[in-house]
Amino acid sequence: MLDVFLDSLIDTLKLFPFLLLIYVIIELLEHKTNLSREHSRLRGGFGPLIGAATGLVPQCGFSVMAAKLFEQKYITVGTLLAIFLSTSDEAFVILLSEGAAEQLLPLIIAKMGIGVAVGYLADGLMFLFRKKSSQPLLAEGADMRVNPEAGVSDSHEYFFRKEDHADEEECTSCGRDHDDRHPWKTYFLHPILHSLQVAAFIFIVNFVLGAIIYAVTEERFIAFMQRGAAAQPFIAALVGLIPNCASSVVITQCFLKGGILFGSCVAGLCANAGLGFVVLLKNTKQWKRNLALIGITYLVSVAAGGMINAFLI
Repeated sequence: MLDVFLDSLIDTLKLFPFLLLIYVIIELLEHKTNLSREHSRLRGGFGPLIGAATGLVPQCGFSVMAAKLFEQKYITVGTLLAIFLSTSDEAFVILLSEGAAEQLLPLIIAKMGIGVAVGYLADGLMFLFRKKSSQPLLAEGADMRVNPEAGVSDSHEYFFRKEDHADEEECTSCGRDHDDRHPWKTYFLHPILHSLQVAAFIFIVNFVLGAIIYAVTEERFIAFMQRGAAAQPFIAALVGLIPNCASSVVITQCFLKGGILFGSCVAGLCANAGLGFVVLLKNTKQWKRNLALIGITYLVSVAAGGMINAFLI
């Protein structure tokens, strides 16, 4: 159990620089630019494509950064899903270290293709829904301006928060007003405090889930998965939802040892958005939206994995 504690602590410490960086960037965007209110070029037509490519980098910090950027409405739901579905965490590193490089390219193609397709589909559906929906669906006071360069509406409150008033300087990360008269607080102290809060939450989740995985053991999981190929994508994707890098390790090792099929491995790794879900779930006010995103990720992963298995068998 000490190993689980140390692994959780190390994983959290490795993630902390990414958390601090993204909070500093968010503060700069909110106080030094009008990106979130007018331009929103990060939500343009290439968002899902760039997001899927970025997610392929074997670093869980990118899913965390994506979740925070999504919370601040700097990227679309399609871009977020593209990053989540293509994120691989430790899988690519394990395949290379185990001498299974021939499996790497098919996995990259599958995850990249799924991420891009689902990302553009999600943004397209959001755009069509906005066009067909009536104005009363919008909350009173929501920003009605639509950026023509963005692929979706700026005002759909189910997936995006309402625009803050221009004369307010409320931090979108904590909901409190920050004093711009003290830059060192705005751009240094507050990002550190936000990062520590999220890091503590991530550590607790990491430790609890790591203890569960430690108790189950990899051998028992492989034996269980080999009993039914049809159920593999469902179970693998469920394991992939565990916001811990250990889940990607278990899925990849099971695949290399013949415990699961390639499609099941894809299902598990597509659902393995890592700590990005933890960051989203920290915002309890948006629990319906967060559950919808988790559900979409799971269903897409299962469907993709099942189709790949059906094609290969």
